[in-house]
Amino acid sequence: MKVTLADGLASKGILVVGLAFEQGKKASLVIESGDLALDTKPLLAMLKTMGATGKPDEVIKVPTAGFQLLVFTGLGKASRKYAHEVLRRCAGAATRSLAGNEAVAYSLPTSDLHSVAAIAEGAVLGSYLFEEFKGKTKGDQKSPVTSITIHTSFAKSPEAKSISSRAIIIGEYTSMVRDLVNTPPSHLHPVSFAETMKKAVAKAGGEKAGLKISILNEKQLKAQGFGGIIGVGQGSAVPPRLIHISYVPKKAKRKFALVGKGITFDTGGLNLKPGPGMEAMKSDMGGAAAICAATLAIAALKLPIAIHAWAPLAENMVSDTATRPGDIHTMYGGKTVEVLNPDAEGRLILADALVKACEEKDLDGIIDVATLTGAQVIALGTRTSAVMTNNDEISQQFLTAAQESGESFWPMPLPEDLRASLDSPVADLANIGEKMGGMLVAGLFLREFVPSQLPWIHLDIAGPAYNETGAFGYTPKGGTGIAMRSLIRFVENAAN
Repeated sequence: MKVTLADGLASKGILVVGLAFEQGKKASLVIESGDLALDTKPLLAMLKTMGATGKPDEVIKVPTAGFQLLVFTGLGKASRKYAHEVLRRCAGAATRSLAGNEAVAYSLPTSDLHSVAAIAEGAVLGSYLFEEFKGKTKGDQKSPVTSITIHTSFAKSPEAKSISSRAIIIGEYTSMVRDLVNTPPSHLHPVSFAETMKKAVAKAGGEKAGLKISILNEKQLKAQGFGGIIGVGQGSAVPPRLIHISYVPKKAKRKFALVGKGITFDTGGLNLKPGPGMEAMKSDMGGAAAICAATLAIAALKLPIAIHAWAPLAENMVSDTATRPGDIHTMYGGKTVEVLNPDAEGRLILADALVKACEEKDLDGIIDVATLTGAQVIALGTRTSAVMTNNDEISQQFLTAAQESGESFWPMPLPEDLRASLDSPVADLANIGEKMGGMLVAGLFLREFVPSQLPWIHLDIAGPAYNETGAFGYTPKGGTGIAMRSLIRFVENAAN
């Protein structure tokens, strides 16, 4: 991918401009071409005849005398200053629609450098294509855009180069998350996931970049007492793994731990899930993918923040060795858990990894990311993820970062009255409790494995991690890459 910022139009190829609408007595369209002056009168007449609306996700392509193709992308309601996420999405929608073309130029309204960065990021994110498993139809796929030029008066600013390089890094590692989520479970299981990350760390520069990776196999996990990971993975022919990726810059200002749920496929175990929709359970490792990719991206950006990422990996399968309802597992650290529902497995592997991650000294905070509960989807839908915490300050810092990144997160409580529902008469606690408020109960379960004095955030991304409907904005169908950009922004803000 190539991203260039330019002051002045250098090409008469494909140009993307914005299209908005004004509301009033007589609704009208507004062409938003940023720093580029266009003769809008004939264009507006043509767009009106075509029935253009300027609404988000609308993309209209017209051949003109001045350009190979003039592309109008919907901005929604006209504004003096467009929100960065509006710009990000409209650039992404245009890029998606222009697959099959190599180079595209953009002239959209840029009120500040953050606007330029949002456009660059959206354009790059919209260029995603997953075709690894296409066979005879692979040739029918339109190649994504590979060269992006953004026309803006900010092109000569000292920050221009870093905006371009950051957009490329964000695009590269978002694609990594999406690829991992989209890969079928026949090809992505705990062992292959671990090997993929080993290669990714080497490609990212390894120890020269401050990166190290270690992987615990099933024998090591069992010997060291990771009862949650072993218990969930014991029903599968493919053994579990625990990945640890560390990024330690020479002068680290702060240190955070990241933990990501890595269920490479979830049948529900002996609490078998219904058949319809089970194919989407290949996405149940979206949290692990996000925290691994975020760590590599943070290293690529050379941020002065140390990161320790832990990704517990297992398949939750049905077999004669699978965990039974009523089994008790001894977790890493010694707590015992009665497994009332083997389909509430993600919290078991996360609990082990959380305790292990908390052994790192002098942590400033810990964040876990997980496609954890169907209750999250019921509460917040498929585009908004949940945030739960034991520390309001770090939660607000993350929510600010999420808003800046354009990802939708919403704070949720951890009601103390629900905690008693996790009590077990035969173990320290049960893996499920009160059905109503199940997302919150899962958060309360995880809180049991984090020291109360350590700032902790739990992100439930169950719905937003996998888009089962049509593509929109810069988001494709399938794996979305959710949480990774917010984690990066959170670390960038911490560095400042």
